[in-house]
This record gives sequence, structure tokens and C-alpha cells, in this order.
Amino acid sequence: MAASIADVSSFNDSSAEEQPSVPAESVAETSAAKPAKSIKAAPRRARTPEKEFRIAGQPGFVLHSYPYKETSLIVDVFTRDHGRIALVAKGAKRPHSQLRGVLQTFQPLSVGWSGKAEVRTLTAAEWVGGLLPLEKSALLCGFYLNELLVKLLARDDPHPALFDHYISALNQLAHDEPAAIVLRKFERALLQETGVASDWRVCAGSGKAITLEQIYVLDPERGPRPARPSDVWPRVSGKTLLDMENEDYSDAQTQTQSKFLMRFLLAHHLNGAPLNTRQILIDLLQL
Repeated sequence: MAASIADVSSFNDSSAEEQPSVPAESVAETSAAKPAKSIKAAPRRARTPEKEFRIAGQPGFVLHSYPYKETSLIVDVFTRDHGRIALVAKGAKRPHSQLRGVLQTFQPLSVGWSGKAEVRTLTAAEWVGGLLPLEKSALLCGFYLNELLVKLLARDDPHPALFDHYISALNQLAHDEPAAIVLRKFERALLQETGVASDWRVCAGSGKAITLEQIYVLDPERGPRPARPSDVWPRVSGKTLLDMENEDYSDAQTQTQSKFLMRFLLAHHLNGAPLNTRQILIDLLQL
């Protein structure tokens, strides 16, 4: 299990391409072709320095980190008021760095940073406590939540309510709440908060209320509608949709149907990109 957890905690990141350069020969030929002119240089204006952008004491969690240069890390952090951001933690890999034991996943942190670039500079990180550590299968479920956030949440897009859902999910997993139910609640909250899931209490288009006995399919772009014989999407009862809206997973049928429904919706919104942790959870825990 330890090896699998180490594998799923790594995600791929792309690097920027170099800009093409103009050949020196072309510049020389152009200069030789035109007679030299005496041009009076315009007076240079002093550049006004940009005001430094600083944030301090922001609640956050490390989602993922990877090496940067010899002694530093790039850290993907989920914050309450600024969403998912990338921070460079300078010197974090040094043996005596105070950040080595702080920048760990699933630990509530108070973080600070500066800069306006896509990757900002971490200026402070302190552990604030308040959550039990995740262990065994709960730890793997935590990595699944992190992978969902990294792959589905745009950077610099604040979602305070989703941040609270994340804390609640970690707390429930740490207290051995049923993992399948915890994950379904978080998946639903993620789709709602990012704006890709509609109200599942009414039919798309018609606006009619969902009924308990009717069988529906869920159009990923529009919402639920009555199932047709030709539909290949997962079929769910109206009761399952209403139960999911109310976060009630006490019914066995709701648990089963919601599992396959969320698997289908996440695959659609990920454009077919695989979830590494999802496959491991399927294999080990049937979640």
C-alpha cells in the first residue's frame, strides 16, 4: 500500500517552450542594406516599480509538490480565499529547512506569499493543527480528493465553500466515516461549486420536478431528463437524484447508482483523462 500511495501523490507538470530567436545574419544583412541615419534618442522615463503583492495568514492545504532546482520545491496549495495557487518554496529541500516538516499534505496550514506571477514565492508556512492524520485507506482517499482538485479546479479561482467541504471530508475520513459516502458528497460539491452541475431536483429544459419513481439520465452539460430506450448513459432513479441533493446515502440503491453516476460525470469533465487514485480505489476498495 505504501508504494501505491507514493505513486499516486505525483502528478505531471508541463514546462514552457522557448521562444524562437532571430538569426544574427538576418539582422546584419538588414542593417547593411539601409543607410545609417542620425536618430536622436528619446529621453528615457524612469519606470515606476510595481507595488509588491503580499498575502499573510491564509488558511491552506498542500495538494501536491515537486522538486524545483536543487534545493527548492514548487507547491500546489489550496487556499480558502485565493483558490488553488502555485508557490515556490525556496530552500525547502535543505536538510535543516523549517519547511521540510511543514509542507505536508492534509495538514492545516497558515501560509503567506508574495508576487503576482503565475508561480509566487512562499514567505511563510505554519502548521495550525485541528485535524487527525489520515491513515491506511483513508490516506488513499485523501490523495483522491487532492487529485480531483488539481485536475478540475482552475488556478486563482476562489471557492471558500469548497474549501470548507474539503476540510469536512478530511475530518470525516480521519474519523472512519464510510469512505464511499464521504467521496460522493465531495464529488457532488466539487461539481456544484465549479459550476458544471445543475440543480438535480428539476428536469433540464422542462423545469418539471424530479419524481421518486421516474428513471432518469443525467446530461453532463444540461442536467437530468427522463431516460429514453436509446440512452447509453447511466440510469438513475429520481429518488437517487433527490437523495444526492440532500446528501442522504442511507439507501443501498442510492449508494450504488451514485457511484456509477459520479464516475461517468467526472470522466466527462476530465475529457477522458485518467484519475490514478480512482483506479487504485476501485481495485482495492471498490469505491
